[in-house]
Amino acid sequence: MATAESLTGGLLGALITAVPGASAVFRGGLIVYATDLKASLAHVDPDLLAAGGPVQRDVAVQLADGARTACAASLGVGLTGVAGPDPVDGRPPGTWFVAVTGSDLTMTRHGTPTPTEFPPTRAEVRADAVAAAVELLELVVADRQVDQQADR
Repeated sequence: MATAESLTGGLLGALITAVPGASAVFRGGLIVYATDLKASLAHVDPDLLAAGGPVQRDVAVQLADGARTACAASLGVGLTGVAGPDPVDGRPPGTWFVAVTGSDLTMTRHGTPTPTEFPPTRAEVRADAVAAAVELLELVVADRQVDQQADR
């Protein structure tokens, strides 16, 4: 697997590589915090970025695909969002999108802030997005294990 992280700034990659033996499954990652790097390094469509900004579902999907391609991995994970304190392109802090892609799959999750007196902290927003990415990866791994058992 490989990652392309914007919102999380490498937090998912750090979490994965903290596990002994991670090198058996983790190829590497891109940290593309700046919008122009999403296009130049992760190959996100510049027109998509110009039209809707960096915080949208399709950007997360293209980040995941870009990570897969750049790192020659079978799975890619893309994370983008707004940690705050200010909105980005009209998206409030706490908005995020996560995608996991493979040659035969695309799975996404998103988070939107709930109106409360206390908005989520940057750390909470980033942790929520990473947790969603881990949940998606768990679903993919579980599904692939079922497929492998069925092939036997």
